Amino acid sequence: MLVTGGARRIGAAIARRFAEAGWHVVIHYGSSRNEAQRLADELPSAECVQCDLADGDAGVAMVEALAARLPDWRALVNCAAIFDADSVTELDPATNARTMQINARTPTRMAQAYLSHARAEGGKRVIQLTDQKLANPNPDFFSYTMSKHAVAAGVTMLAMGAAKASDRVYALAPGAILASHDQSEDETEVSHRMNLLQRKTGATEVADAALFLAGGHLTSGQTLYVDSGQHLLAQPRDVIYLAREGVDA
Repeated sequence: MLVTGGARRIGAAIARRFAEAGWHVVIHYGSSRNEAQRLADELPSAECVQCDLADGDAGVAMVEALAARLPDWRALVNCAAIFDADSVTELDPATNARTMQINARTPTRMAQAYLSHARAEGGKRVIQLTDQKLANPNPDFFSYTMSKHAVAAGVTMLAMGAAKASDRVYALAPGAILASHDQSEDETEVSHRMNLLQRKTGATEVADAALFLAGGHLTSGQTLYVDSGQHLLAQPRDVIYLAREGVDA
């Protein structure tokens, strides 16, 4: 399996979970070379690949190169993403272009290349990480949220038109999992409990969900939310700001 953004945070948790289950893990990184190599050294069967996902052609070339040499490549997990702030009242063109490229266009093109070129016993699995904001949108992080809606739309269409009968294409939508930007520990503790179960959702839960989806147990095109029910709420702002402003949600 290949996990993009696999050197750190949720991507690293996914890499560890698949490795524990006996998979050979290909850890993609952009600039976190040392972290990626340290993680690969800890896992029983792993390797690292570097690619700047701002370059869509490079992302496709990476997939094609792996497909040519991996005899049984069963899962592609696109986890890498950027989470930069911009305003709903004035979209920042540079932020939007970079966010849409890294979060939506490149992972969708990689999924297309993987479905077209990879070999896998029992079918291929594409898992695109999205966000609970798909069902619970708010106006913060405008370009980021746009990008996640775009990649989610791609999941539906890829499942309909690019996947064979044995393949599966899924969206995996986490909630608030790890501290973001300048969040303090206290703010994280509050914001990450702003869900129906009032509990913190762990990165290992997202990793477990990715491994479950890799088994192909669900019909292609589905979205699996791992957020303790956050997506069932109607939150007017991102939980970073709700916690900071002392708003109940």
